[in-house]
Amino acid sequence: MVMRNLSPFHRSRDRSSPLSRRQFLWRSGGGLGGIALAWLLGNEKLFADAGQPGTLTGTLHHPAKAKRVIQLFMAGAASHIDLFDYKPALIKHQGEAADFGEHVEAFQNGLGPWMPPAWEFRPYGQCGKPLSEVVADLGSVVDEIAFVHNLVGKTGVHSTATYLQATGFAVPGFPGMGCWVSYGLGTENENLPAFVVLPDHRGYASNGPKNWDSAFLPAEHQGTVIFPGMPNPIADLFPGKTDYLTPKSQRAALDLMERFDQEHAREREGDARLEARIRSYELAARMQLSAPEALDLSKEPPSILKMYGLDQGQTSFDKEINPIEETVYFGRKCLTARRLLERGVRFVQIWSGNDNSFPRRNWDSHEDVRRDHGPLAMGMARGASALIQDLKQRGMLEDTLILWTTEFGRMPSSQGSKGRDHNPYCFTNWLCGGGVRGGISYGPSDEWGYKPADRDNPTEVYDIHATILYLLGIDHEKLTFRHNGVNRRLTDVHGHVIRELLA
Repeated sequence: MVMRNLSPFHRSRDRSSPLSRRQFLWRSGGGLGGIALAWLLGNEKLFADAGQPGTLTGTLHHPAKAKRVIQLFMAGAASHIDLFDYKPALIKHQGEAADFGEHVEAFQNGLGPWMPPAWEFRPYGQCGKPLSEVVADLGSVVDEIAFVHNLVGKTGVHSTATYLQATGFAVPGFPGMGCWVSYGLGTENENLPAFVVLPDHRGYASNGPKNWDSAFLPAEHQGTVIFPGMPNPIADLFPGKTDYLTPKSQRAALDLMERFDQEHAREREGDARLEARIRSYELAARMQLSAPEALDLSKEPPSILKMYGLDQGQTSFDKEINPIEETVYFGRKCLTARRLLERGVRFVQIWSGNDNSFPRRNWDSHEDVRRDHGPLAMGMARGASALIQDLKQRGMLEDTLILWTTEFGRMPSSQGSKGRDHNPYCFTNWLCGGGVRGGISYGPSDEWGYKPADRDNPTEVYDIHATILYLLGIDHEKLTFRHNGVNRRLTDVHGHVIRELLA
């Protein structure tokens, strides 16, 4: 089947007729680098393209509880047993030789004695959920959160495990979850992308942009990277300061590109690459007006800035990892996400932690959990708590879905004297907002937090993805894209909706 071509440039018309401003923009392709290819036609939802078997044709599969998604991704593998999954047995048997009752394949050398949680736990909320003191800020919103403690992965390698959580596949070449949501639902504001990524301020996590690449989906569904608070938050959106770039020279360049694109398109009707370029250019023109306003936090009242921890007044920080820096940067991303969602962005992905670096600036705490997890967790909890409260007071939490995840967990045994090794056999996710039943813990882990208590019925990433799509009104088995003779989908050939999480 032939995909429907949405580009006005290719629609039937007299090519000799005068160009409107919109037609001129469509025909003035040209790359703008980093923003590129991140737009889905707002009201012409590809829910999906005509000609794509198994996709929607303009209506949801069932009534939706959520309209938009925020994914909080802790890069490096956050320790469930030090943050959310309280294990008294680790305290009781502290220092004893770790006996798992079976052969354990460790990633490194993390099979030392049982190690207790790095911080004390105490109950919060009406649900009485035990939380570590290092994430105590989440206590004020814990009754809105559903914890899933029996997640299992397929690998203890950061790159492949990150791919699995971000794209549903443990190998490269598949679209990120945000790409699928963009493909299915589009954006509610054609002046902004449908899918925005806010990386860690120090750099990308494992795999970098491949985590939000559109792969075989139409290229406009790729995530658009924004670094809030940076001098140039969106790469290549505005031309740099030069002596030679003037309005006259820019117009001449556009005229030249128009002629080139006109000739190129005549020979390549329906070329998706050119079409995506044209769409990205038109989006970039609109973003030059809309993006600066969306990213301007100075218009927020002092009470909101304080809620997110943005009243610190600091612009430089210690070389050592510290909670003030983590609070400022993570809080800024959370507040930026709320502003983007308000303006119609469909999916925002927020990252905490960069790729393996020393000293640690991620959640990969092989050497010292307290040193590394402490600042990261405090910053994350402050920002996430503020985001949940802020969305709720604006009436947006009821149709905004929040997912907190990481690539795998960490072992209940010690590595060295202060660290923990990788644990792909069990870890935690939590969900909040749009259609989620808050104040619950689903799928317990065993007494050590090593594996699910019910090993025959673990939760996998496919189940999380299926549940998120369900809350967005999408049947995960029906949102597909034909690629290399296969009807591909986010959940591969797996997944079921976790009904116990639904309100």
